[in-house]
Amino acid sequence: MNKVVPSLETGLDTLHSILASHYGPSGWWPGESVLEIMVGAILTQNTAWSNVEKAIDNLKSANALSIDVLHGIDYEGLARLIRPSGYYNIKARRLKNLISLIMETSGGNLERFLGLGLSTLRGLLLSVKGVGKETADSICLYAADKPIFVVDAYTKRLLNRHGIADNTWDYDRMQAFFMDNLPKDISLYKDLHAYIVFIGKDFCRRNDPRCSACPLNGWTYRASLNTLSGS
Repeated sequence: MNKVVPSLETGLDTLHSILASHYGPSGWWPGESVLEIMVGAILTQNTAWSNVEKAIDNLKSANALSIDVLHGIDYEGLARLIRPSGYYNIKARRLKNLISLIMETSGGNLERFLGLGLSTLRGLLLSVKGVGKETADSICLYAADKPIFVVDAYTKRLLNRHGIADNTWDYDRMQAFFMDNLPKDISLYKDLHAYIVFIGKDFCRRNDPRCSACPLNGWTYRASLNTLSGS
């Protein structure tokens, strides 16, 4: 693929173009169903995706990847199945809490649950103990196809290293930065979040960053900082 060469000051559309040129279609979030995506969003907390895949494979092998089975299974049985994901006792309770919410609000009808308005769905997800903004937004974007941008540790690292944000920026401010400066496009939100994860793993590492080889070497953004800071 031809590498997109950025100018010194460019926008988030160019950020997306550079990363799309480098990686091609993101194919993210991997999952054969919306339920698998939701389960993955819980299991991926504090672990590598390879461990999540092992846990999901266990659930599939046990025919446990359904609302009814997940609702009926006990904590101990669920914890055994998702053991490869780490923190399995905690995650089993979080999964059970999420499934209970779906049962209580939508009678176990996942399509009805995910069809709720964005603010309502997000609020319900955030009411689940152990579900924070990143997890809730991942479910809203990737499972429910709602227009909301997901922020994670890779996002924060990228903004910090490119001189856009600092440690005072919280989740909401970072999310607003992307949503205020990008078209309201679900596919774009999905791909760009995925690309930021890829670039964080491949180049913008927490330790031993590979800045000189990074496709974003030379990219920066300044245009909207005054607006975002309220000045």
